[in-house]
Amino acid sequence: MLAALSIFAIACYLLASGLLARPLFAGSTKTTPTFVRPALAIATVAVLAHATGLLAMHRGALDLHFFAALSLVACVVSALTLLVNFTRPVATLGVIVFPLSALLLWTDSFLAPPTAPASMDWHIKLHVTVALLAFGVLSIAAAMAILLAIQERALRHRQLGPWLSALPPLTLTESLLFRLIAAGFVLLTLTLLTGILFVDNLFGQHLVHKTVLSIVAWLVFGALLYGRWRHGWRGRSAVNLTLIGMGVLVLAFFGSKFVLEVILHRTVD
Repeated sequence: MLAALSIFAIACYLLASGLLARPLFAGSTKTTPTFVRPALAIATVAVLAHATGLLAMHRGALDLHFFAALSLVACVVSALTLLVNFTRPVATLGVIVFPLSALLLWTDSFLAPPTAPASMDWHIKLHVTVALLAFGVLSIAAAMAILLAIQERALRHRQLGPWLSALPPLTLTESLLFRLIAAGFVLLTLTLLTGILFVDNLFGQHLVHKTVLSIVAWLVFGALLYGRWRHGWRGRSAVNLTLIGMGVLVLAFFGSKFVLEVILHRTVD
């Protein structure tokens, strides 16, 4: 039953991303609404199936082991991508997000060893939930930064292929990028504050590198927002700092888990 649900969610993710990618190759923005609405509807079904499968597979608890956490983050990022599209027409994000979600769900469902979620108090669950939202929002910002880099490179080299007209306007991409970074920065700040308040030993074993790297990422995103406000940073500087900050955050969230669980085959909570 769980395997069938995972396969169904994966198929929906891939179908949705295929429909969203089609206008990029058709080269006509007029065809975009024809595919976007059904694609987002199918992606919504995929997210619901993904979330249902996670709840059933991990017995309704937060399982933060490596592959389970990746699948959970993928589900959160996909859900946030759908929410963003209610306010801004950036369905092209799904071309990046949905196939990755399908891959991570497939890995968790069919390749990863079974794990048992650790018990958590409510305040730790709150800290983890805020951290997941921060990571999800900033992941979408990183995807937007990639789109921005692709658009700027194409315009700079005058590679005005038909796919470029199907992407969101450059100003919209940049504006949404900084809105997402600002929201993610607030959530990351709350993550650090709840960590200070609720985690007993924030600099203890397996947590010191997460804390330090999370602070480094917070400083990178904070510097980017300050530079945008004070000096009008944009373009390549914004893209590079966004991707650097996201890279540091990925190491903070998943670095030690990868080494301990995947390389050393040690289970950690």
